[in-house]
Amino acid sequence: MKAQKKPIHAVSTWVRRQPPKVKTFLAMVAGIAALVLLRSIVHDHDNLFVAAEAVHSIGICVLIYKLMKEKTCAGLSLKTQELTALFLAVRLYCSFVMEYDIHTLLDLATLATTLWVIYMIRFKLRSSYMEEKDNFALYYVVVPCAVLALLIHPTTIHNVLNRISWAFCVYLETVSVVPQLRVMQNTKIVEPFTAHYVFALGVARFLSCAHWVLQVLDSRGHLLVAMGHGLWPCMVLISEIVQTFILADFCYYYVKSVFGGKLVLRIPSGVV
Repeated sequence: MKAQKKPIHAVSTWVRRQPPKVKTFLAMVAGIAALVLLRSIVHDHDNLFVAAEAVHSIGICVLIYKLMKEKTCAGLSLKTQELTALFLAVRLYCSFVMEYDIHTLLDLATLATTLWVIYMIRFKLRSSYMEEKDNFALYYVVVPCAVLALLIHPTTIHNVLNRISWAFCVYLETVSVVPQLRVMQNTKIVEPFTAHYVFALGVARFLSCAHWVLQVLDSRGHLLVAMGHGLWPCMVLISEIVQTFILADFCYYYVKSVFGGKLVLRIPSGVV
């Protein structure tokens, strides 16, 4: 007799066979269902943003554990870490001059650990760094983000340089994980700690996106008005949604791999 498939495998097999339009629809339905669940169990939606930053910090801690235990940085993108440090540094500056709060402290801690990871990859573990796989040109994302920030930024009462800087870090955060995805695309195999780190980024991005969407719904759109006029409020939401979808495919295969009991994640062609 043919062994019966586990429910998770049956569902994943069915989803994998669906055309792209159906997969997109299913992803949207799953996202809406998750938002409804979060809205019902989390009363203060500001906590979602704090949770997003905390999950990001946990992901960095996973990297630190990998670097300290395995003494290798194979599979990690130095460029993603540099982009992360850049947008965190800019956001930290904006937080100090615009709105000093708990997010500032979380960003400071995350920036410090990210700089340590960069130091380890660039100097201590340089011999294991897969530089030929980490071949995404940073100017492809930094320059467009800078131009976009000049054109579309908050219209609040703050200094224009601070407003442009804030927009720049929002846009840069959206695409900061792209070099890491390129490394995984080039290698096709992702070892556990790197997979845990990228999955943590995916969860953080979803929580951050959920925070903004639910805040807008709760305020019945008044939050968008409070953020200023023009395209900026919409760009914030679009940036959060884009971040989530960039990592959606990887998170799907990560969950599938975990439920399948596999320690090493294999990335199919065309994913990420």
